[in-house]
Amino acid sequence: MLIDTHCHLDKLDLSPYDNNLHGALDAAYHEGVRQLLSIAVNLEDMSKLLAFTEREGVYASCGVHPLHTEGLLTDGSALKQFAENKKIIAIGETGLDYFYETSEEIHTAQRESFKQHLIAAGQLDLPVIVHTRNAQQDTMDLIRQYGNKDSAGVLHCFTEDYPMAKAALEENYLISISGIVTFRTAEELKETVRKLPLSSLLVETDAPYLAPVPFRGKKNEPKFVKEVAQYVADLKGIRYEALLEASAENFHRVFKRAQPDYQLTV
Repeated sequence: MLIDTHCHLDKLDLSPYDNNLHGALDAAYHEGVRQLLSIAVNLEDMSKLLAFTEREGVYASCGVHPLHTEGLLTDGSALKQFAENKKIIAIGETGLDYFYETSEEIHTAQRESFKQHLIAAGQLDLPVIVHTRNAQQDTMDLIRQYGNKDSAGVLHCFTEDYPMAKAALEENYLISISGIVTFRTAEELKETVRKLPLSSLLVETDAPYLAPVPFRGKKNEPKFVKEVAQYVADLKGIRYEALLEASAENFHRVFKRAQPDYQLTV
């Protein structure tokens, strides 16, 4: 089963589909995509994300991105309320971003918000979707201190080094690979993918961002996850179908609320 494990359906460019989300989802279906996880970056738009889950095969998360500074959390009560909906299968996108945000005051707020996401996710037995950039040590320290190793989570759109990936695996986390892996300059990431066990990998688009080669420079969309999956399979030296089988098994093992038979149809 081909799954886009991380996309932002509320941010897609729908102009090629007459501004109809179902057109983009139908296009993904025709490329083999059977499930999608639409990721929250704030709590203000949760009603929109939940509406997307009325389409079979579409799930959502709830959380606040570390760069959404005006909404960073100081407690997890809102997360718990949204997670009462069973179409919410993960907490996040949360984490730390010291690359785009250099203020130490904001870093402190990011760490507190990330902590609240980790605690809530552990109490809910849901995985955490983690964004991390230029914050390796703090990210792993908070996961170790406040994370639930049983429900764990995923480091999404992974661009860090192999030692961090290995440390995440020790906390039962998965590593999700985006279209960045297809970029000519991503040699370190390619080598990390070659080293990582198949049982640790997911594929994603992070649409509408980071379209893979040969679509780089265009707006990304869920149907392009096929290119990411094929590229990762080639790096691992395995059949495309074997990559799909393994990554789907990984996804459903960690994202326990996602049902394999709940699939996109047209």
